[in-house]
Amino acid sequence: MSKDIKKVVLAYSGGLDTSVILKWIKEEYGAEVVAYTADVGQGEEVEEARVKALETGAVEAICEDLREEFVEDYVFPAFRASALYEGYYLLGTSLARPVISKGLVRAAIETGADAIAHGATGKGNDQVRFELSAYALKPDIKVVAPWREWDLKGRADCVAYAEAHGIPIPVTAEKPYSTDANMLHISYEGGVLEDPWVGPPKGMFNLTVDPEDAPDEPEFVTIGFEEGNPVSVNGARLAPVDVLSTLNELGGRHGVGRVDIVENRFVGMKSRGVYETPGGTLIYHAHRAVESLTLDREVAHLRDELSNKYAEMVYNGFWFAPEREALQHFMDDLQAPVTGEARLKLYKGQAIVDGRRSDTHGLYDEATVTFEADDVYHQGDAEGFIRLQSLRLRTFAEKRLGEGE
Repeated sequence: MSKDIKKVVLAYSGGLDTSVILKWIKEEYGAEVVAYTADVGQGEEVEEARVKALETGAVEAICEDLREEFVEDYVFPAFRASALYEGYYLLGTSLARPVISKGLVRAAIETGADAIAHGATGKGNDQVRFELSAYALKPDIKVVAPWREWDLKGRADCVAYAEAHGIPIPVTAEKPYSTDANMLHISYEGGVLEDPWVGPPKGMFNLTVDPEDAPDEPEFVTIGFEEGNPVSVNGARLAPVDVLSTLNELGGRHGVGRVDIVENRFVGMKSRGVYETPGGTLIYHAHRAVESLTLDREVAHLRDELSNKYAEMVYNGFWFAPEREALQHFMDDLQAPVTGEARLKLYKGQAIVDGRRSDTHGLYDEATVTFEADDVYHQGDAEGFIRLQSLRLRTFAEKRLGEGE
């Protein structure tokens, strides 16, 4: 395949793997390399990556600001679906991969490249996410995946290669782990974190303070929603990117949003991942609080059953699959009444729902649920309800007792 590839667009972060890959593709394929860096909120790393890519030998370095698209078209739809993988993971990396893949394919078309390339290993989920997305968008695209081709066996070999070729590397003894950042979260994996019994190193986290060092006084934040989307913080209406960045700052100040899990990768192995998602954690809890007032019971329960499937689709890389898109239509349709506000108390790593209201779509009826006297609900009606619900139980018990069990 190498003879057919003259130009490659590489998803470039400036980290160890992609820096080595840039040089390796030039040597192995004899191809020109266009470095593509998507700005999904990783901050100053974007400009650093552009400069480093050119210094490492890229013929062109493209930096594209995808923050608005990432938040509006990927993050918020997932939150409308209340997506949470295996009960903990808010899918920060999983949601970033399809928007980056879309940008990669677009850059390949615009630059006349023959292929795209990525730095995902042959063991992880990201290779699947990148490539499934790319093939869904451009079925005839070629993909260069060096970790599945070269004879470098691991990070130590990459470090040696980088040193031999004069490539600056960010992995040090002080930070013996890999990170991936975007507007929604930062993930940490590898190195010392590969032992699931070893706690995260002190000082590792970037978005959140240690909960024990967080302020001793709680802080309250009110998040407003319209049709399932967060639109305001403490009464101030904000653009989607600003909502997330504001909540990241608030949650991070109080140590909210840290998760340390062993997850089940799509490729079949378990892996340890440590994540910090301060703003996303606040949105998730506030959103569910507003939903508790505005969604019908059976609709909410059905949504929760399907949320797990939705999260699994996104985690496994099927963002552009027809089943995810169909399920998104369902999720968005049921979000129509999810309008209101939720107030959270932030304290020492916790985000506690302190209040919720919906002036226009609330189904909560205080006159019905009150423990005081009312003229709305007739308590005697419960007797018939209970007897009907117990019919099958009584029938089963009579049969069992009749057989002498």
